[in-house]
Amino acid sequence: MKVSENTSVSMPIKNMLAIVAGIIAGVIGYTELTGRLTSLETSRELFQADLLKKSEQKPTDQEQFMLIEALYGDVEKLTENQEQNMTNKVNIEFTQTQLEKALEDIEKLKDKVRENGH
Repeated sequence: MKVSENTSVSMPIKNMLAIVAGIIAGVIGYTELTGRLTSLETSRELFQADLLKKSEQKPTDQEQFMLIEALYGDVEKLTENQEQNMTNKVNIEFTQTQLEKALEDIEKLKDKVRENGH
């Protein structure tokens, strides 16, 4: 069998249209796949660039972190001070009751001394 430019091929039109439709579907599928891959790669690159940009600390971020740390230290000191004040209140109330009792006892002793003197 010799094949040349004058060789004729007989094929039903249905088959030829099916082959052309298959080729067109393949080209469209390939184009869609390539576009989707390009889109995903672009979004990945943008995501990585944004992530790197956000990971860098700017001077305002550093200042805010320092302020937060200072405020946290102040809150800890205030909490400790508040706890000490609560125990001081209990001690002061106890001392007041003891002082009132002592004053009553002193008044009783004064009264006894006055009675013994007359």
